[in-house]
Amino acid sequence: MKMKLFTLFMAVSFVLAACGGNNNESKEKNTGGQATATDGEEIYQQNCTGCHGKDLAGGSAPSLKEVGGKYKESEIKDIVVNGRGGMPGNLVDEKEAEAVAKWLSEKK
Repeated sequence: MKMKLFTLFMAVSFVLAACGGNNNESKEKNTGGQATATDGEEIYQQNCTGCHGKDLAGGSAPSLKEVGGKYKESEIKDIVVNGRGGMPGNLVDEKEAEAVAKWLSEKK
């Protein structure tokens, strides 16, 4: 009986492991490793919505709906990389920060 349960557990583990995966691999294959504006939005949705909201309207952090009209892309990237006020820095890597900054700079 214990052997059957162990075998079942291992089979389920393998199935679940096969279902998972790193989506970054497919993005890099599709884009040649270059970040796109879509990637910026995806990165934002994964890392920033908790404070800035899914719709950029803000919450515990400021609204970003018109951030591109206030800051240049390079300034946005600097804020994403280094943080500002209550926002910590280094929440995403350099390449991801570039993609998020590019996407946010279009919000005017």
